[in-house]
Amino acid sequence: MSVELPFAPVDGIIRRNAGELRVSADAAEELARRIQAHGAELAIDAAERATEDDRKTLMASDFGVEQVISREGLTLPVAPIDRIARLRIDDRYRVGVDARIALADILEDYADNVASAAATLARHADRRTVQAEDIETYFALFE
Repeated sequence: MSVELPFAPVDGIIRRNAGELRVSADAAEELARRIQAHGAELAIDAAERATEDDRKTLMASDFGVEQVISREGLTLPVAPIDRIARLRIDDRYRVGVDARIALADILEDYADNVASAAATLARHADRRTVQAEDIETYFALFE
């Protein structure tokens, strides 16, 4: 599976949660993969909600978001989030602009939680670098 999300913004999310720790490129790549998989799953659920409402366009409310934040408040870029949303849903669906921003916000919160826990795991292992194994360990423990 190719990763739609650029690693640089994901690296930035890990860094803002890691404090003084370094971040390996493998950690950013692993988290980007996890974000993409999670986003694709959320889009499947949102598409089902849109279908129930007899719509072909996904809206922010399909992702459980009532108030959409400003695009400028996001670290994750919206264009790759749109591609992630479309990965596993039928081509007949469209993803509205508010839905893209809502999904980006959800995925950024998700990434912050994982990155914070991964940083804690790296510190616990007495390392100075957040590594892919910290991301993997988080998912092994909590999902």
